[in-house]
Amino acid sequence: MGFAPFDMKVTSADFKPGSQLPAKHAYDGGNVSPSLFWDKVPEGTRSIGVFCHDPDAPKTSDQGQYGFVHWVLYNIPADQRKLEEGVTAFAKGVNDFGEAGYGGPLPPEGHGTHHYYFWVVALDVEPDLPDGLDLCEFLERIEPHTLGMNRLVGTYER
Repeated sequence: MGFAPFDMKVTSADFKPGSQLPAKHAYDGGNVSPSLFWDKVPEGTRSIGVFCHDPDAPKTSDQGQYGFVHWVLYNIPADQRKLEEGVTAFAKGVNDFGEAGYGGPLPPEGHGTHHYYFWVVALDVEPDLPDGLDLCEFLERIEPHTLGMNRLVGTYER
């Protein structure tokens, strides 16, 4: 299937689609990951991955990537349908703060509203990726194994 939205539905108890994330989820607030819930997982799913990206961030990499990666989490069992707020389980990738796990919104002050895409990806492989992958490494490894994906978008402004 590759990287294309699927019928999965992604929601959160902490924010509604298109609304501002509460300050407790911001990097300079509580820096607590929001809850996420998903359903309609494709048949054949053997693991789940999650990542959060802010395409509005004024950052580009040497590889030509833009935006800021806030979260890479994977090796989530296929029967899992939610992540609790502040989850610490599962394999943690490296965010653009250079830290493992979740790093909440921290847009530059006065830069306007930023959008945070929380992607949930269904994979046809067992959960056995190593800790510490950055988003590029994660996506490179999962692309041939992606059965479906979808996202929930929240906003944040300082």
